[in-house]
Amino acid sequence: MERHFVWVTTRRIKPGTLEEFERAWRPGFSPDGLRRALAYWSEDGQEITGVSFWDSQEACDAWRSSDAERERREVMAPYVVQETEGFYRGGELSLPAR
Repeated sequence: MERHFVWVTTRRIKPGTLEEFERAWRPGFSPDGLRRALAYWSEDGQEITGVSFWDSQEACDAWRSSDAERERREVMAPYVVQETEGFYRGGELSLPAR
């Protein structure tokens, strides 16, 4: 199994603020060590889950503690009601044939 280092963040945002939140949420550049980033929205547009794949936990931690990430979080803060996050290791599961 190919090993992945993944940071998952889920945020509940204030109703009607998805467009503003999206502008604040996207970083202006790709951080070092970031391989891929995905985003998923709930049907009502009030919950967003971001999944980012990193070269290592150290690369992710460096971004999370950077001034650029701190500033990005400050810009997002007016729209966020609740936030949870976690760092995980794992890989893609192979599915049995049908």
